[in-house]
Amino acid sequence: MDAAMNPENESSKEVYDAIIIGCGPAGMTAAIYAVRKNMSAIVLGDELGGQAAYSSEVENYLGYTHISGAELVEKFEAHVTSFGIKREYGRAASIKTGQVFRVTLEDGAIISGKSVIIASGRKPRRMGVPGEDDYAGRGVMFCATCDGPMFAGMDVAVVGGGNSGLMAAIQLQKICPKVYLIEIGPALRADEVYLEKIKKMPNIEPIVNASVERVFGEKMLKGIEIEDKATRVASELSVSGVFVEIGSTPAVDFARGVVPMNELGEIIVDCACRTDVPGIFAAGDVTTVPEKQIIVAAGEGAKAALSAYRYVIRSGG
Repeated sequence: MDAAMNPENESSKEVYDAIIIGCGPAGMTAAIYAVRKNMSAIVLGDELGGQAAYSSEVENYLGYTHISGAELVEKFEAHVTSFGIKREYGRAASIKTGQVFRVTLEDGAIISGKSVIIASGRKPRRMGVPGEDDYAGRGVMFCATCDGPMFAGMDVAVVGGGNSGLMAAIQLQKICPKVYLIEIGPALRADEVYLEKIKKMPNIEPIVNASVERVFGEKMLKGIEIEDKATRVASELSVSGVFVEIGSTPAVDFARGVVPMNELGEIIVDCACRTDVPGIFAAGDVTTVPEKQIIVAAGEGAKAALSAYRYVIRSGG
């Protein structure tokens, strides 16, 4: 995969058959299907693998009984690299429609194409409490896989009682003496397989019906304040790290006002990954398609590329 940035912006002089925004499972699969149809394609993105890269373990991707997210993404990259697909590092800032689509990157580079596939995935949702921004990267973290090793031997908290929260807690309990698992609802909401696992891990302490009200510290995080939602009583937990696992929001700022979205900010698509703007397609977690799973995203990426191919052919491309 060509990862070099082109300072002279030569990529803007070429009109690609398909511009693929995002290099997670949906984007990488779309790229493979596009080039197999002899389409000229370019992948835009700065985070290879998307959220899949942060999964500590993947047990439901066909062909692998157990593999880490990072290992799976390495295999995706090797597959994409074998096709010589061009990649431009950078985040999309805007899309301009017309006879030719123009995607502007945050660094000012402009990429032109006959079709666009939006596969930009999602970004972590923040708690929105005092101190969160102040201690981001200094105790407030968003990836247990990436940042967990920094907290070996320290007490930590995980905020979020869904699958991602429990997976993070299970991973952290291997290196942390105490892991508080905080869920705002009355019960943890994860799959049964994860619920059964944490029952056997005495250093994970679930705290349900509680919300984080603030984080505090000095140069580094020292603790969090939580509130019992039933009694409204506040208390403090002394932790060196808090891992935020409360879901995510679609990464679609660059496409607002261009394609319709639902109330959650997801791009509305039909069963062929088409938006209501001819020539713009979307795939994966950024869309209204239910079940945000790696294997689903990959399948949607394939569909989007095939739809883009048909569009370009019918448009005389």
